[in-house]
Amino acid sequence: MFKLALRNVFRQKTHTLMTLVAIIAGVVSIILAGGWVQDIYVQLGEALIHSQSGHLQVYRQGYYEAGSRSPEKFLMETPGSIKQRIAKEAAVEQVMARLNFSGLLNNGRSDLPIIGEGVEPGLESELGSLVMLTAGRQLTDSDAFGILLGKGVARALQLKPGDPVTLLANTLDGALNSLDFEVIGIFQSYSNDFDARAVRIPLPAAQELLGTTGVNALVVSLQRTETTEQVAFRLAQRLEAFGLEIKTWMELNDFYEKTVELYKGQFGVLQWIILVMVILSVANSVNMSIFERVGEFGTMMALGNRSSQVFLLILYENFLLGLIGGGLGVGLGIFLATAISAIGIPMPPPPNADLGYVARIQIVPSVILLALSIGFIATVIAALLPARHVARIPVVDALRQNL
Repeated sequence: MFKLALRNVFRQKTHTLMTLVAIIAGVVSIILAGGWVQDIYVQLGEALIHSQSGHLQVYRQGYYEAGSRSPEKFLMETPGSIKQRIAKEAAVEQVMARLNFSGLLNNGRSDLPIIGEGVEPGLESELGSLVMLTAGRQLTDSDAFGILLGKGVARALQLKPGDPVTLLANTLDGALNSLDFEVIGIFQSYSNDFDARAVRIPLPAAQELLGTTGVNALVVSLQRTETTEQVAFRLAQRLEAFGLEIKTWMELNDFYEKTVELYKGQFGVLQWIILVMVILSVANSVNMSIFERVGEFGTMMALGNRSSQVFLLILYENFLLGLIGGGLGVGLGIFLATAISAIGIPMPPPPNADLGYVARIQIVPSVILLALSIGFIATVIAALLPARHVARIPVVDALRQNL
């Protein structure tokens, strides 16, 4: 019966081609749509990691919930030993210290409230590969009193590289302190809100401004983003005795999780639409093929084949069509995804950003398996009712179709 089904598939060339086109179109659509959505996840995640948060951040216990109200209670006074322990993890690429603060930036005429970061310039420039400089240059370790401004900060205060500014902030003891800086560069990140308030200065200058030798956070950069959860788990066990907590980049950026949930819902609806379209398209082709062959099936039953065998023959044929169409669709989908990725798809800036990006089609094994399953299942489902109807036609009525 299986061999006969295989021969019938290649014998009914026109209907087989129509069915395969419908299956291939559905499978390719899911692979391209799913790969495009996955690319949004990847590019947004990498933008967050390499412009602000890193893969992991290490704090004193409780800093994430209450550190903004009492930062002096959650400082790491001797971060060097902790950095060494973190750096021993094989998957870790870099560990850098940060000191976060808020204050006022003055250009000699007006003030602007800012959020600041004291950073290690050399390490931060390597991590911030997706931070674009719109003017000037990156901070270096030799810029003792250099400052990087977000694009929105520079626009609000009408500043450019080389201009002097004064930064005012409260020390951890509550006194007011100020330091003079020179604007070294102006940066633009993934977020307009961040750029409108953020400045970066060398870590020693931030410590002098706040009157401390400690740091708020250790930012960890990993060799591969996919290992984030595993590394976080291992480091949490290793650092728990020191009263430290670890947050992953996804926990630090709840915007990312909300975006992923949004696109997952949209892609889920798209999957159902494609499934229905494939079922309807395949059902139309299968119906035409089956009912044009009613006389053939009547002859089979007249020669002693049972109606259940006719039913199984039709299912076998569509089983084979589903496998062939799904396989061809997967091959074509991977080829198109690779070709489109090589060219790239220019995309406009996402919400709350000014920077566009070049989208690609990710080749995701789970999406490919899903596309193959949908193409196969839709083909088999589409054949059930026509096969059942034909198998129940009386032999005499079926043979009349041969006249």
